[in-house]
Amino acid sequence: MGHKFDIMVRSNLPIVEDPEVTEYVGQLLDRLVRAMPPQPYNFKGTVILHNTLNAFAVPGGYVFVFTGMIMNLNSEDELAGVLTHELAHVTQRHVATRLERAQFVTVSSLLLAIAGVAAGGPGGAVAVSAMNAGQAAMLNYSRIDENEADQIGLQYLVAAGYPPSGMIGGFKVLRQKNWMSGTSVPTYLSTHPAISDRVNGLQARIATMPPTVKNRTCDNQRFLRVKTLLWARYGDEQAALQRFVKKDGLALMGRGIVLARQNKIPESATAFDEALTVSPADPLVLREAGIFHFRKGDMKRAEGLLLKAFRLDSHDYMAAFFYARMLDETGRQAEAGKYYENVLRNVPEDAEAHEAYARSLGKAGKSLEAYIHLTYSVLHANNKKLTERYFARAKTLADRAVDKRPFQRLEAAYKERKEIWDKQ
Repeated sequence: MGHKFDIMVRSNLPIVEDPEVTEYVGQLLDRLVRAMPPQPYNFKGTVILHNTLNAFAVPGGYVFVFTGMIMNLNSEDELAGVLTHELAHVTQRHVATRLERAQFVTVSSLLLAIAGVAAGGPGGAVAVSAMNAGQAAMLNYSRIDENEADQIGLQYLVAAGYPPSGMIGGFKVLRQKNWMSGTSVPTYLSTHPAISDRVNGLQARIATMPPTVKNRTCDNQRFLRVKTLLWARYGDEQAALQRFVKKDGLALMGRGIVLARQNKIPESATAFDEALTVSPADPLVLREAGIFHFRKGDMKRAEGLLLKAFRLDSHDYMAAFFYARMLDETGRQAEAGKYYENVLRNVPEDAEAHEAYARSLGKAGKSLEAYIHLTYSVLHANNKKLTERYFARAKTLADRAVDKRPFQRLEAAYKERKEIWDKQ
């Protein structure tokens, strides 16, 4: 059921595939899971592109974090506190137990649950209240469940080496956003009641901990890198520019990204040049500057920056993706193919990467491979009509192919997604 829920989330909500973001969240989650008792499944983190302050986990170890949560928290320990609370809901089987009592949960009911998550605020609360007991279990917990998740989550947070105040800090940010927003209630609060009482309870427990635990500090360097990137790429443009007033490499990079979004190309170029001067060996700064120059059409400048970024960080598949696109644009399809394949081995559900590789394969006359990746592209973009059209074309071509395994893998993914579409 957790696997189906994961597929439905990916079918209905935009997913962030940037490795700077996904690897950070994945490694943070791994650190927290290592501090927990052994579990019967692996945990998987997914970042959803949505400005709602929300995070949730479902049976099977699927954990979802909204970009709005990361963008509005202040430190890694606050994010870790939110996640350990959600992990505790899973390990204590709060959702699973309720679903067992409900006995039957349909695919349609889970889709309604996702709609409640995506709506956020009062809309999300309305969606939750409209569900039956089995549906609401995906999003709503009793006061007893919440208190247990706080206490167990705090244990996990401390065991992972974080300052215990992180959990309180995260909850206080959520409460403050609630007050500041007036009528718009963050989804995390609408589905997690009595937060003030719970903060008081956590403070009382933390007060009994030894000073060596209470006075821990937290390295926020990677958290701030990810937060900068998310604000630059997805945040309100004016609010983001106000954040990027410093002259360090990350702030200048963030400013360059926002100015490019505003189509202020000369100002953006200046910001990126200044960022490269300050941080000439930062792979993230190099990558973003390379992407900027690629989109500006300066392939020579883009090539040097992107290649240097990827050599410094071989896990930055976005740098590899844009380097492949640059090779494509300059007529080097064979060389580009190696980079596309490497990207898709590590980010197999990125619609943009599949589309770019499909077009590259098409230029090289590899029609079956091109239609397979084109089908993956529209499938992961949740475009039912185009998926059916491209899948039919791929099937026709596969019937004449010697090696049918690539198409068979596509067919399995298609059937899994089609089951969800047919229920909508």
